[in-house]
Amino acid sequence: MKSPEKVITHIVSWLREYAEQTKMKGFVIGVSGGIDSAVTSTLCAKTGFPVICLEMNIHQQENQVSRAKNHIDWLEDNFPNVTHHSLSLTEVFESFRSMLPPTDKQELEFLSLANTRARLRMSTLYYFAALERYLVAGTGNKVEDFGVGFYTKYGDGGVDLSPIADLMKSDVFALAKALNINQEIQVAAPTDGLWGDDRTDEDQLGASYDELEWAMRNVTSDASQFSKREEEVMKIYLAFNRQNKHKMNPIPVCEIPSELL
Repeated sequence: MKSPEKVITHIVSWLREYAEQTKMKGFVIGVSGGIDSAVTSTLCAKTGFPVICLEMNIHQQENQVSRAKNHIDWLEDNFPNVTHHSLSLTEVFESFRSMLPPTDKQELEFLSLANTRARLRMSTLYYFAALERYLVAGTGNKVEDFGVGFYTKYGDGGVDLSPIADLMKSDVFALAKALNINQEIQVAAPTDGLWGDDRTDEDQLGASYDELEWAMRNVTSDASQFSKREEEVMKIYLAFNRQNKHKMNPIPVCEIPSELL
């Protein structure tokens, strides 16, 4: 990235102009303790518009919760337009879970419940957004949103606008450094925090973000020039990209022939 400062100015201006054009009054954002939400919430704060940060614990690892709270404290110390709510959604999640019929599909149930956590958080964000006429700011980056589709459909993918979705993960880290984001967040291993344990994004994806960025940039390159590891990474990238097209493409609409109407 040539100039993180200029990118920051561009995104902040874009956020401000979008809010003004849509006549919305501010932003609401979920803060997880990760780099993406830390950068996005800081960019929203720099607009001068009111910003509500939500820390939404669902069986969260303590270090994730503490990083989120420390970042929110830092925001409130530096930006008078930022307020927050710390909400435990664990009881809501467990209540929902208790009403579900038993299943022997344990692996799929585990995945479905992980996505349920993201969807509960999305509903909570939109509750506050509707109360205040605020925009829900997304935290997905380019690799996640348009490369491997590493997000929950109608969960963290359910947003009003995406300030950092044209930035690779490495670009997000560059912005975090320029924004002086807490060091504990900058060095933490990226995780979606949906499993209630310490698994990282790399554990789930089988490749690092640097490797996936390489694959995204080189998907049309001559495969005969790849190393063995590069071949493995490209297979991982393409598999996720194909599998998650339903998230990245518009919802299919059945078009009715005019003669039938």
